[in-house]
Amino acid sequence: MDPRKTARIVGVLFIIATAAPILSVAFVPLMFGPADLANVWLLAANENQIRIGALLEFTMAAAISAIPICMYPILRKYNESMALGYVVGRLVEGLMFIIGTISLLALLALSKEFALAGAPSAAYYQTIGTAVLAVRSGQSIFAQFGFSLGSLMFYYILYKSRLIPRWLSGWSLIGAVLFLASAFLAMFGYGSESTIYLLFNAPGGVGEMVFAVWLIVKGFNSTAIASLNAKIDTN
Repeated sequence: MDPRKTARIVGVLFIIATAAPILSVAFVPLMFGPADLANVWLLAANENQIRIGALLEFTMAAAISAIPICMYPILRKYNESMALGYVVGRLVEGLMFIIGTISLLALLALSKEFALAGAPSAAYYQTIGTAVLAVRSGQSIFAQFGFSLGSLMFYYILYKSRLIPRWLSGWSLIGAVLFLASAFLAMFGYGSESTIYLLFNAPGGVGEMVFAVWLIVKGFNSTAIASLNAKIDTN
């Protein structure tokens, strides 16, 4: 595929992968632990909203998985092992978010069953709800690890290859390090609602949107691509 077209597609996919989960919050309450069980029992009353939220989460997972597939033919010319590592990291992330979508639909079904069963079976449903919420919490953390490690390899290749300006790839590399640090924070209980977690994610999140717009408007550095192609032809 033409690098200019690839850049535009990847830029749009980055925007979709960021916008879809933000939009999903308008339809799905944040639920990542036993304290959120009260929200689970309310899902059945808003079934259509939850299904829209699940669709948005799946859209995010699809966009996340498509990005490395589009980028691999370009990245492998510069560093094949890291390019493959990036693909694996982002596909793991996408898979984790698909698991998250499935867990959301499972919680919706559980909520509907709970409403029909009534109080006598409350303990049984609460046990299942707690287990499914644990899965949803765990997939989010492992998704972030996959994303962070993949992003470190991705932006390192971009920095070395000069496919985008070094100030932008350097910014994104720092953002990837902070993303990885925030994944460790999440493991120790600092969730997406904590200030420190948000501060760690903000630089990388803004950087990704600048990167996406850059790809759509400017594309990859044609000089860097031409130089590599010439070197490959010479060899």
